[in-house]
Amino acid sequence: MIERYALSPLKELWELEAQYERWLEVELAVVNAYEKTGRIPQGTLEKIKSAARIDLEAISEIEKQVDHDVIAFIKFVTQGMGDEARFFHLGLTSSDVVDTALSLAVRKSGRFIVSSLEQLSRALKEKAIAYRDVVCMGRTHGIHAEPTSFGLKFLSFFVEIERAILRLNRAIDGCSVGKLSGAVGNYANILPEIESMALGELGLRPTAVSSQIIPRDIHAEFLSALAIAASSIERMAVEFRHLQRTEVLEVQEPFKKGQRGSSAMPHKKNPIICERLTGMARLIRSYAGASLEDIALWHERDISHSSVERVVLPDATMLLYYMSEKSVYLVSNLVIYPERMRENFKASRNLVFSQRIMLALIERGMSREEAYRLVQELSMDCWNGSLDFKQLVLTNQVIAGLMDSEEISRLFSPEYFLRNVDFVFKRVLNGG
Repeated sequence: MIERYALSPLKELWELEAQYERWLEVELAVVNAYEKTGRIPQGTLEKIKSAARIDLEAISEIEKQVDHDVIAFIKFVTQGMGDEARFFHLGLTSSDVVDTALSLAVRKSGRFIVSSLEQLSRALKEKAIAYRDVVCMGRTHGIHAEPTSFGLKFLSFFVEIERAILRLNRAIDGCSVGKLSGAVGNYANILPEIESMALGELGLRPTAVSSQIIPRDIHAEFLSALAIAASSIERMAVEFRHLQRTEVLEVQEPFKKGQRGSSAMPHKKNPIICERLTGMARLIRSYAGASLEDIALWHERDISHSSVERVVLPDATMLLYYMSEKSVYLVSNLVIYPERMRENFKASRNLVFSQRIMLALIERGMSREEAYRLVQELSMDCWNGSLDFKQLVLTNQVIAGLMDSEEISRLFSPEYFLRNVDFVFKRVLNGG
């Protein structure tokens, strides 16, 4: 991941030194299991621990010769171990170490992301409650539809992020497995007991059935969960991008003192955070697609997945963490203009009450087809002319024969559309 989007602690988690440290952690857990079961001399673990060290440059130089990163790692780490070196990597294949260590990285990165998403969830919940009673224009197909609660938008985002958290937690649990089962997964040269003990020390479960590797549908599920979470953040970002358009201007991204929006136009305040989030979501979805391609490998394993994962897992986790952190800042500092919402509401000249009028006519005995036709005719007169829809309804003789002016006027209440919003909030926030 480029430095621009690499945030701590995800950045450090995926660095090469951290990877080698995880490899060593796995190797030491296996040595410990051998020692505890009496298969190697007591004291071996401590001797290996004290002798083991990591030097990135030295390992890199060895890798240039052997063209195998795990072998280079083993050759360097065991250099100062003496006779105990024969118990290091005993009965293992490279993927035992790599895949088990990868599970540790995925689990840890996933937990950091979940923690950040939980902050985003709280920020969205606060905004939902704060703006529950603020009327805004609901839009379908980008066109004014009917009034709604601005807080309901945030509540929708809140619930979606909560689902993303649940989905991601399930995927993290699915990835919390390791494999120490040897070259083709049949425990020919290592006992299941050793695997179980070593993985238990690492907080992982044994993979039910492995080959040389952990099956890649597990990782694809994790990346798919990341992609869905990113898409949920993007949905929020796209909404804010539209609402920040000059013609709409119901919200604005925070704009810091000294910030500039354009090298050419000093007046510009652009939704750059939201646009960035949209672009990142596209990347993460593409990474999820790549992970699906990694599921079907040759026989007990080929290496075609490796080059993909070295890119997509660090990048996807770092990107989603960045997206979530930026979204917390965005939501917490979003500038909201309720007065502009009222102005935009007026722009429709009361057309958005068309369904209320139609239903009122139906309640008073008119057929649905006749009511729809009449209200649509009045609506089109409003669309194509300059008169207000309410005025057209009030002066229509057919409607006047069914309702008096006071009854008609009561139908043009924006607050009517919020009458069940509390029900939705209680269902979400009180669990029923």
